[in-house]
Amino acid sequence: RRRAHGRRRGGSGWGATMAAGKLSARAAVSGRRVAAVARMGSTGGRAALVVRAEAPGQPSWLPGAKNPAYLDGSLPGDFGWDPLGLGSDPETLKWYGQAELVHARFAMLGAAGILLPEAAAKIGISWPGAGVSWVDAGKFEYFTDYKTLWTIQLFLMGWAETRRYLDYKSPGSMNQDPAFTGNKLPDGNSPGYPGGIFDPFGWSKGDLKTLQLKEIKNGRL
Repeated sequence: RRRAHGRRRGGSGWGATMAAGKLSARAAVSGRRVAAVARMGSTGGRAALVVRAEAPGQPSWLPGAKNPAYLDGSLPGDFGWDPLGLGSDPETLKWYGQAELVHARFAMLGAAGILLPEAAAKIGISWPGAGVSWVDAGKFEYFTDYKTLWTIQLFLMGWAETRRYLDYKSPGSMNQDPAFTGNKLPDGNSPGYPGGIFDPFGWSKGDLKTLQLKEIKNGRL
């Protein structure tokens, strides 16, 4: 009888420990820290499971892992992934955030530039170059030769990227349109998220942080 009772007590303690482990695993996935302790009660020999929930932690790329101190979640899509410590310098980290954002947008535009013309050509929409594979698009003869197109793109992109860099160095300094003086971006915007005419639907007035996270996730994909 004593041995059986001992097994029951041991089984209760083991069950409490397993339950604590399951709670901790679930908490790690959801970003919430949970401290669970199995204790033996003074009467009845039953194990009591004590659970203490702490404030939700920052999401991590590896559940339960501790993120570097400099990755505090302020950047969109920050999940603590920096195994080489490239972002340990604050100014460098800020630049990396802007660089990733721009590359993500170019990647999404590139994907749209491949899929949408192909779909339009298949449903019968015609234009010069319709049906040309994106692999051969660079070889296609448009209204002028590729050297002229390259030169035009160089100047247009150079102008846009120079203004973007100047706005990054001094936020808000490029809000006024130099060509169309009636256009001005709203004050208080942040580099990479100008708003105004670049936000015709006014989405930035809502849950901007969620939209920023979705954008960077889609860009990475």
